[in-house]
Amino acid sequence: MTAMPSKILWADDEIDLLKPHILFLSEKGYEVTTVNNGSDAAEAVEEDDFDIVFLDENMPGLSGLETLSRIKKSKPGVPVVMITKSEEESIMEEAIGSKISDYLIKPVNPNQLLLSVKKNLDNKKLINEKTTSDYQSAFRNIGMQLNDRLDVEEWKEVYRKLIFWELELESGSDGVMEEVLTMQKSEANAYFSKYVTQNYEDWVNGRGGDVPLMSHNVFREKVAPLLGDESVFLIMIDNLRYDQWKVIEPALSDHFRTASEDIYYSILPTATQYARNSFFAGLMPSEIQKLYPKLWRSDEDEGGKNMFEEELLGHHLKRLGKDVKFSYNKITKLEAGRKLGENISNLTGNALNVIVYNFVDMLSHARTDMEMIKELAENDAAFRSVTKSWFDHSPLKTILENIAAKGCRAVITTDHGTIQVSDPEKVIGDRNTSTNLRYKLGRNLNYDPKRVFAVTKPETVFLPKSNMTSSYIFAKEAQYFVYPNNYNHFVNFYRDTFQHGGISLQEMLIPVAVLNPKK
Repeated sequence: MTAMPSKILWADDEIDLLKPHILFLSEKGYEVTTVNNGSDAAEAVEEDDFDIVFLDENMPGLSGLETLSRIKKSKPGVPVVMITKSEEESIMEEAIGSKISDYLIKPVNPNQLLLSVKKNLDNKKLINEKTTSDYQSAFRNIGMQLNDRLDVEEWKEVYRKLIFWELELESGSDGVMEEVLTMQKSEANAYFSKYVTQNYEDWVNGRGGDVPLMSHNVFREKVAPLLGDESVFLIMIDNLRYDQWKVIEPALSDHFRTASEDIYYSILPTATQYARNSFFAGLMPSEIQKLYPKLWRSDEDEGGKNMFEEELLGHHLKRLGKDVKFSYNKITKLEAGRKLGENISNLTGNALNVIVYNFVDMLSHARTDMEMIKELAENDAAFRSVTKSWFDHSPLKTILENIAAKGCRAVITTDHGTIQVSDPEKVIGDRNTSTNLRYKLGRNLNYDPKRVFAVTKPETVFLPKSNMTSSYIFAKEAQYFVYPNNYNHFVNFYRDTFQHGGISLQEMLIPVAVLNPKK
């Protein structure tokens, strides 16, 4: 079926002088309708469907700007290109404020017109073709990288590339290459899981020269050096993946400049109880348990497992020799976020202000339990979209805008990420085995050793154990652990949910960014 030619309406009181331009566009396959005044242009738009309108700004009778207003009321979605002899700034500003799609200064040449049409009508198609072509080249390069022996920094580079192309293809592709990228991410996760399994014990023990920045060292390396005369705000958004950070980062560009951005490696388990306590304490979990036994809660303990982050941070600052005044706020409800936003000016006297914001983590858990949330965030792209929409309208965005207004620096980070699981893995444990779907802590765990990362001696990776025979197992890639009891029910219930605790690029490679206020 032959595509219909795009229809152009051109309004100009000297339209007869523009016949060469009209002929040029017709030869390029466009159907051009002409009128010589604003009233006729507005009526034509009401009566017919045009793909784009060329509008002379200076016409007798109804002016170009007045015509523009009528067109936008009638057909707000049609792109309008304003053409004018005037270069007055006020006219440009009014036209741009009225949501024109382009602005051309007379005399215009045919190629300018063609470029404007293509930019407005063929933009998506051209972007799709270019994005697809570019990713095809990148696909081969990433594939070759994955077959090399990648080090800590190279894995971060690969993950950045995968997320870059995921976001690019999401905004400009026909969907085919997105499937290819999904397969490449799965392949990358398989290699990454093997890499972590082989090297994790060496990393946490500081052995070898290729040791990543990990949860227990981030505060010391990234935050502590910033503490001085000016107040610093540390914003920890629980369960924020790197791709989610990249979609909310532009919303802060009017208020902050990104001074630095890095990716760090979360410790295992990639769960709040372990990773976030480790972040604030500057210690591995078993070290926290040993030094501050009253401030550690095990999987078997009742109640919250992150009740003492403020105390752990206080001890950490003292060990670093940072005798500074700090505040700590944990936000789990909308009203608490609003109140904190109104109170920012009262915090600027502190050297450090920590804000833990729990929305993204709550969203991922709600998605498991609530059918409506499952539909809103059915895949990674939808999960990013929901996160961005939340952030754009959240008290957290207001809090950050107020921080920038006070001229304060912000550090945005998280404790771990999350992955959408799809591959059930059977595990057997007793009633005291931990309930997390991406890791298990327990005695006499029964599992396929070829399929999981097993740590039978937790002390070797600085993990606490409740008794002498406790061991940990960690899910890799998109696995999730399911007990044999009522197996099919739980397989279906948890499939495609977002979980954390195990080994994957999405859970372990997470953002830390330093933002300077725009002054």
